[in-house]
Parts: sequence; C-alpha cells; structure tokens
Amino acid sequence: MKGSKLLVLAAPLVLSFWLRSAFAWIDTVFASMLHDAQGVAVGDASIAAIGLTLPLEFLLTACWVGASNGLTSRLATAMGERAHQKVAQLKVAALKIIAGLAIFFVGLGGVVWLSSDAVGLEPILAHQFRIYATVLMIGSAISSFWSILPDSLIKAHHDTRATMWAGLASSLCNVVFNAFFLFICHWGILGIALSTVIGRFAGLAYALHRARHHETRRIADPEQQIPGLLARPIRGILVLAVPSALGFVLLGMESLAVNWILKEMPHATSNLAAWSLFDQSVRFLAMPMIALGVGMLPLVARLKGEGKLAEIRFELKVGLQVSFLYVGFFVLPLVLFVGPWLSQRLTDTERTALLVSSTLWWMPAAVAGLAPFLLCRATFDGLQRPRPALTAAILRTMVCVIPLVWWGSQHARALGFTPVAAACAAYVVGASLSGLGFWAYTHCCGLPRGRKIRVNQV
Repeated sequence: MKGSKLLVLAAPLVLSFWLRSAFAWIDTVFASMLHDAQGVAVGDASIAAIGLTLPLEFLLTACWVGASNGLTSRLATAMGERAHQKVAQLKVAALKIIAGLAIFFVGLGGVVWLSSDAVGLEPILAHQFRIYATVLMIGSAISSFWSILPDSLIKAHHDTRATMWAGLASSLCNVVFNAFFLFICHWGILGIALSTVIGRFAGLAYALHRARHHETRRIADPEQQIPGLLARPIRGILVLAVPSALGFVLLGMESLAVNWILKEMPHATSNLAAWSLFDQSVRFLAMPMIALGVGMLPLVARLKGEGKLAEIRFELKVGLQVSFLYVGFFVLPLVLFVGPWLSQRLTDTERTALLVSSTLWWMPAAVAGLAPFLLCRATFDGLQRPRPALTAAILRTMVCVIPLVWWGSQHARALGFTPVAAACAAYVVGASLSGLGFWAYTHCCGLPRGRKIRVNQV
C-alpha cells in the first residue's frame, strides 16, 4: 500500500463522503420524529417515503455521476495531454448537457406530483412521498446539476480536498435548515426536502470558487498550450456518461424492485421502512469504497493521458485490500454493537424494529460486495472503456440481484426469514457474485498490460 496515489486522492473524499452521508441521516432522524396535525406519529410512513424516493434519487445521482464521470475523464485526459483547447471545448459542451438534465428533472418532479396517489400506497405514505419526492426532484434540478462542471474540474485537477469542503458545506447547511424548518417553521417533511435542496447551493458556491482558482492557474501555464481540438466534444462526454449513468440507473432499479416486491407483502409500511433503513445504512457504510472509486477515475484518466499504465493494477489491488480491511475492522463491529440500538430509536413500532434487526447481519457482507464492483467500474471509466462496466451492471441487476431477491422473498418462510431479511440476504448474494465476477474479468483480461497506451481521439 506504500506509495499509493489512490489513497492520497481518496483520503479527503472518504472523510467528505462519510460526513455527507452521516448528515444525510439527519433527514431520516427528523422524519422519525414527525407527527400529523392530530398528533399521531407518522415516522414510519415518512421513513418509508424517503425509501420510496431513493430509486428516483438514484436516477438523479445516475445522471449526475454519469455526466461528471464522463466529463472528469475527458478533462483529466486533456489536461494530461496539456491540450488547452480541448478543455475549453469540454466546458462548453458540459453546460449544454447540464441544461438538458435540469429540464428533464423538473418535468419528472411534475410527473411525481400528479401520479403519486395512483400507485396503490397507503394514504399517509402517498402524501409524504408526494411532497418529499417532488420537492427533491425539482429542487435538485435547480441546485445540484450545475455543480457538475466545477466538481469535474476540481477532480480533474486532483484537488479532492476541495471536493471534501464543498460536500461539508452542503451537509452543514442541510442540518441547519432541517432544524429551522422543522422546529421553528413546523413544515414537516416539506422542510426536510427543502433543507436538502438549499444545502446543495452552498457546495455549488464553494466548488465554483475552487474551480475558477485552478483554471486560472492552468490557463496561465505555458506547458498547457499544446494545440488540438475534439471533433465532437458533446459526443465525447456522452459516450462515457451514458453507460456510466445507465450503470447507476440499474442500481436504482434494484432498490425500486425491492420496494415493489415488499410493497406487495403483508405489513407493507413496516417492510418498506426496514428496507429503507437497510438501504441507507449500506450506502452510508460503503462511502469509503465510493470515495476510492471517485478517486480512481481521475487517477486512471490522468495516467492514460500521460501514457502511463504500469501503476493501475497496483492501485486497483490496494483499493480492494483497503476496502476489505475497513469492512472487517470497522463495519462489522459497528453493525453488531450499534445496529440494534439504532433500530429501536428510529422506528415507531415493535414490528418495524424487529424487521430492521433481522437485516443487520447482512449489512457487512452487502458493503463488502460493493467494493470490487465500484473499483472496477471506475477503472474502466477512467480508461474511457465504458462497455465492460455497463455489461457488468446489467448482469448484476438483471441476472443476479433482482431475480434472487424475488425468489428469496417468495420463499422467506421456508428459509426461516422475514420477507425483508430474505430480500437483504438475496441482495447480498447477487451483489457479491457479480462483484467478484467483474473483478476476475478486470484482473485477468480487462486491463492492458503494457506500460503505454495510445490515446484515443474523439
């Protein structure tokens, strides 16, 4: 692990993503405290509404991450080539892509508002979902997508500390506005959604400041003036962004499928609330692996631009080793000792608490199963070879995870599990099989073995 550039890049991101995810739990904590106008607790319904929104958030995140990954990879490669004109082209192309994404998600928010009562949810759950999901979709279209360009520039410059500070600024604002909207304005789940949207503006402001700083220095550097143009810069971004986004869409489909399966089971609200807490917990605990993947992409892209490939295999192995050490020495003890206490504190009913407890044993394995998949996908995105990552994502979702979750939930009683515990166990098996298969392909035949590679032109 000594001499790893990946660990240097990822360290600030680990802290940033972890704290950002921890602050995101504020939404769930505040949601667990909500009551309706008659004083009846609606915490479970509010948590379930947040869980039902996760697939839509996954779609939003998929588009954001896909565009950011495609743009970051192209920018880092162009900077490695010292091609100033290509960087300028990519900036203009990115703004056009961002405008299209913002328009799409404003429309999606309108669709959610008009159709949320027609999907067969219990009335209180439908009401909470309608408010939370609509505000989050429309608000994120306005606040979140415009950070793609400055964030990508920062990562292409390998300034992951700035990414960390932007994330922390966003998260702290979210906490402050959550408290203000709930305890002073008494806006309920509307306030929870609004605080998330407003908090993202703080991160955007800081990212713009740091991106401007780095670009001013780069433009003034005479070594960054090598001429050259991209024939189709928008296509150059999208050819990487679309497969990357589709990979995240497929991950969102996994959550959507589990929600749909559990919705049809008895005690649907408790099942959905338990799965929501499991899903959010796994995402929170997987933040270090996500950070490693985010750091891996610009590192691989810069090495590609410079024509250096000998270090990529080493960095990939380091990432996997660190991930498994983290799961064994941190995730497992945390889940076993803190998980039961949290399951009691975040739920309204004993039934929901018991269902959450039945999922705890599967969380460490779920986190470990994500590591090889995330690292390998980031590596192929950095090499500007999106097809292997997309193929692996399709196989993971359509062949491994969703069929196994459906089978497990249908045979839960025979297996001695609750429906939600069976869904979690099947999810772990599917995710682990697909992750290990992707790692084997990458290690054996997916990576180039030479020291140099020809830089493809778009």
